[in-house]
Amino acid sequence: MGGAEVGAVHEAPALALPPATLYNILRLRSEVFVVEQECAYVDIDGRDLEERAVQLWIARDGQILATLRLLWDGPRAARIGRVATATSARSAGLAARLMERALKLAEADRAETVVLDAQARLEPWYARFGFVRSGPNFLEDNIDHVPMTRTYADQHGL
Repeated sequence: MGGAEVGAVHEAPALALPPATLYNILRLRSEVFVVEQECAYVDIDGRDLEERAVQLWIARDGQILATLRLLWDGPRAARIGRVATATSARSAGLAARLMERALKLAEADRAETVVLDAQARLEPWYARFGFVRSGPNFLEDNIDHVPMTRTYADQHGL
């Protein structure tokens, strides 16, 4: 990852993003999920434009290196998804920085639970952030996934 230093974690609703930034976020998601993982699916599902949806990303020299989105499934139920890191930026801790920020945002917005559907091979990685398996494995786009949940009560000993 030569070149300029990797910057801060950015966050904004999709509707507030400059078009080029949103384009580059969607491009990275397409590169990772559709091309690299060979999952032909409609990434643009309408949820990015929900009122409480937040895009998070890290960039260098205008290039999006990692991204995720934070959604809401209910008043106190957040959902993390579309976690993607450019091949050239993997193993640099960028996705972990995004996860930590997303969890802080969810907690600040009074989320009682945060859920995600993890690729099964990444279950231990998500466990680092307090997520636990919350159901049986399932196939999504021919990739083994597992539902995972993180509760406020568990994280704060309540």
